[in-house]
Amino acid sequence: MADWTDNLPQPAKDYLEGKRLDEVECIVADLPGIARGKAVPASKFARQSYFHLPDSIFYQTITGDWGEAAGEEGFIERDMILKPDLSTATAAPWTADWTLQVIHDAYDRDGDPIPCAPRNVLKRVVELYKKQGWKPVVAPEMEFFLVARNLDPAKEILPMMGRSGRPAAARQAYSMTAVDEFGPVIDDIYDFAEAQGFEIDGITQEGGAGQLEINLRHGDPVKLADEVFYFKRLIREAALRHDCFATFMAKPIADEPGSAMHIHHSIIDMETGRNLFAGPQGGDTDAFFNFIGGLQKHLPSAIAVLAPYVNSYRRYVREHAAPINLAWGRDNRTTGIRIPLSGPDSRRIENRLAGMDCNPYLGMAASLACGYLGLMNEIRPDKQFRGDAYEGDEDIPRVQGQALDLFDDNKELHDVLGPEFARVYSIVKRTEYEEFLQVISPWEREHLLLNV
Repeated sequence: MADWTDNLPQPAKDYLEGKRLDEVECIVADLPGIARGKAVPASKFARQSYFHLPDSIFYQTITGDWGEAAGEEGFIERDMILKPDLSTATAAPWTADWTLQVIHDAYDRDGDPIPCAPRNVLKRVVELYKKQGWKPVVAPEMEFFLVARNLDPAKEILPMMGRSGRPAAARQAYSMTAVDEFGPVIDDIYDFAEAQGFEIDGITQEGGAGQLEINLRHGDPVKLADEVFYFKRLIREAALRHDCFATFMAKPIADEPGSAMHIHHSIIDMETGRNLFAGPQGGDTDAFFNFIGGLQKHLPSAIAVLAPYVNSYRRYVREHAAPINLAWGRDNRTTGIRIPLSGPDSRRIENRLAGMDCNPYLGMAASLACGYLGLMNEIRPDKQFRGDAYEGDEDIPRVQGQALDLFDDNKELHDVLGPEFARVYSIVKRTEYEEFLQVISPWEREHLLLNV
């Protein structure tokens, strides 16, 4: 037991100091980003170097149905070999006993990475960068809503009740008073994050009723995707302690802004350590413009990954804090691609299209893949947009079916993300879309029942 715990990250060691570890949750993210796996006694985890789960977890839709994506051998649910990455070991501080979570990587029986496992997809993209001598760096922003408990899907989602006894108010972006309304929940988020060794760069009130944003410090894409994956769980657990729900839906409440996962990108030259986006005199480089060009060319095809559900497309509303096109601009939050104010060393490119409902591994992989294709093919962007980009034309798919068609047609993007992943992802998402189309909405019953 002491052998493997000696290799734990320091925050996990600190959490367990003087305690007896009871249980280890062995987890892997599926396509939606849900944690799948097994909880095992700590004594058993100490004796096992891997465990098995069927590969069918990657063919499951968000509703629990199955996409016919198993391949030529059919739906035989072949076992995967899941091996722990002990660098991801972290506390599960909301549990009744002393528990650790450990993310596992998925391999087949020959020891090759399972190509449709989201963490493997991101690792594949990062490795393509490293082969060019580049180190990608990302910084995600997480937006989410704290809402009243909702046990009836037929009822509208409502903001949570604040500390004052009033429902959380909207239109109060960056208000410290609004943040204070959620104080007990935020305190638990901070406590859980500290126990897990995560560094929060800041929490702010966003424009929606009960909407908050958490910023994370920049770093390695796989590590940051792990943190977002973990954060979604800890935020949900903190909310449940205070009789409310945390939701990462892209658009949970009508007439309120949606929730995004903005992704900031920069690229480091591994040999010199310099930012590829800034030249010796601090000016913009060809790589800077090529990365933007890659985003502009390939993001329409990647939207199916960045906006993975029917609800995701309700976020792209003109004048509603989400982009409607792929214009790029400096210090301009109306554009889909924004260049924040920064010095040359920290010059970065922000992709504002990804929704908070996307799988963090896949969202970062898709965004980096678009930039990679821009760098490799030396794609030039459109001219910088000046002014209000909401006055421009829309060039983002507005429905999931259209987005999936664009995704299926982009073989260059498939080659970066992995052709087998692209095949499985498309089948699963089309299955979900067909499931949605079978549902008759309240709008249809209200306006069509007696009027058509």
